[in-house]
Amino acid sequence: MIESEIEISEDLVRDLLREQHPDLAEMPIREVDGGWGNQMWRLGDKLAVRMQRMDKLPDLQLKERRWLPVLAPHLPLPIPTPVRSGAPAERFPKIWTVVTWVDGTPLDHGSITRGDHAADTLAAFLKALHVEAPADAPDASDRGCHPKECTDGFEQFLRAVDLGHFAEDDIRAVWDDAVAAPEWEGPRVWVHGDLHPANVVVADGTLAGVVDFGDVFAGDPACDLAAAWVLLPTEGASRFFNSYAQVDEATIRRAHGLAAMKSLFLILMGQNGDRGLPGGKPHWGPAGRSALDRVLKGL
Repeated sequence: MIESEIEISEDLVRDLLREQHPDLAEMPIREVDGGWGNQMWRLGDKLAVRMQRMDKLPDLQLKERRWLPVLAPHLPLPIPTPVRSGAPAERFPKIWTVVTWVDGTPLDHGSITRGDHAADTLAAFLKALHVEAPADAPDASDRGCHPKECTDGFEQFLRAVDLGHFAEDDIRAVWDDAVAAPEWEGPRVWVHGDLHPANVVVADGTLAGVVDFGDVFAGDPACDLAAAWVLLPTEGASRFFNSYAQVDEATIRRAHGLAAMKSLFLILMGQNGDRGLPGGKPHWGPAGRSALDRVLKGL
């Protein structure tokens, strides 16, 4: 167990349910692999318990509780919608939430074999999500910034990863072009904020759901559009943008650079996993390298 992590067991989850939601307490409970900021426990067939783990503050879950019920009815793919709230208790002094379960396999443990369908599905989902947000919607996190405000992170990832056959100059060219692109001038639209292979699920060879909205914000959609390279198979980005059909050249340039940075992040997490470092994800390395290869091939 990581030192700052609270040990979460089936008995703890069941006891919390008995105390706060006794009508759910006798349903089957089983742990779900993965998760970092939160740990998931499957509750029956249709629900899951999202336990705050490494996240030090409750803000992300509170944001999901507030906004996901608003967004879910308008989206063409299922997302985990909060249905019950759990309060801090003596044995578990953090918040937790019961959400709807999204069927499928996380993409970092699965694959997309129906590339055109997945590109069209992702485009339809993001078109539905990227609508003007209300004035009280949360502002952008650091993941929602213009690339020029993310240079420190990009440089950190670039220095830390083993690039292998990738040329640093090619990666920098994509990044520099994104940094030079004009800023978003459109309205503040809803943005997922953290689309990568562990935060989408697949079934029957295509996208089947989107999870983990802890970074959801209102701002520049380029952050999400980076997923065209990060999630979709080769040549999927071109089909995606043709289907999405509501994006200007500057936004594509920003998204392209952010996809390069996200790819480096995935490679770094995979590298950390190979070295046995806390939080490392060995299977993310190949996903990151595949994504970076697609980024460097452009559209």
